[in-house]
Amino acid sequence: MEILRLHPLAQCELARHSSRFIDALFEGSFSTSNDPRLQDNLIERILAGGYPAALVRSTARRRTHWYRDYIETLVQRDVRELSRIRRLDALPRLLSLAAGQTAQLLNISDLAAPFQVSRPTIRDYFTLLEQIFLLEVLPPWHSNRIKRLIKTPKLHLGDTGLVAAITGLTSEALKKDRSALGHLLETFVFQEIQRQASGHVDDFRFHHFRNKDGAEVDLVIERGVDQVAGIEVKASATVRSSDFRGLRQLKTAVGKQFTTGVVLYDGESCVRFGEGLYAVPVRLLWETR
Repeated sequence: MEILRLHPLAQCELARHSSRFIDALFEGSFSTSNDPRLQDNLIERILAGGYPAALVRSTARRRTHWYRDYIETLVQRDVRELSRIRRLDALPRLLSLAAGQTAQLLNISDLAAPFQVSRPTIRDYFTLLEQIFLLEVLPPWHSNRIKRLIKTPKLHLGDTGLVAAITGLTSEALKKDRSALGHLLETFVFQEIQRQASGHVDDFRFHHFRNKDGAEVDLVIERGVDQVAGIEVKASATVRSSDFRGLRQLKTAVGKQFTTGVVLYDGESCVRFGEGLYAVPVRLLWETR
């Protein structure tokens, strides 16, 4: 028996074409180019998400209502079938807290604090939300050779449109709150790559990288047993050499298996920052052909 996860739509699917971004990532074949910045359009893509039924709503307000109704339906219908959980009212509250922590290290104690239940119970609730694909955990990349790695997983919601609907974030709010925009963009990129990978001929494994010196890589992708690539996400129009700190440390840790490290940003040009290291406009995530 084979179980297939049906993801929300990828950006390339919305544009009705396929994307070669994952192949380009492992081939290191990013050519120098100049493309206009997405700016406000990027924020709108993040807020819209990828659920087809939400995307056909005529206004942002109606889209938000659809997402909230969708969550309520899942909790009332699917969770009842999966578990005999008594406090169904706790799940939307837990999901709301998780939405505010998307793209951050998972801390069950913080999530459990507002509830008068034990940490194991909250973990069970969390697992239920994973089973219905409202949220997921990105495991840490690790190596037996390297001891100074953070082994805490990272939390991501299943879709950025869900995050926006749950938290009430708007375009204007994200323009003012660069930290929130950065977290949502990271989740947006992670989900886009997962959706593209689900239709790829190869199998991929996803992780994040962080060591005790504070160096991090938002997304580590393994293909097969001998290829590793890294992606760092920046909600900015410029990239500096220091933005590659985590990717350089990942490259050292991985050794010969490392293929390419990319900083995705809302800029105009592909720029090489050393062997196997590139700054790449985020729009190429779905426009690479």
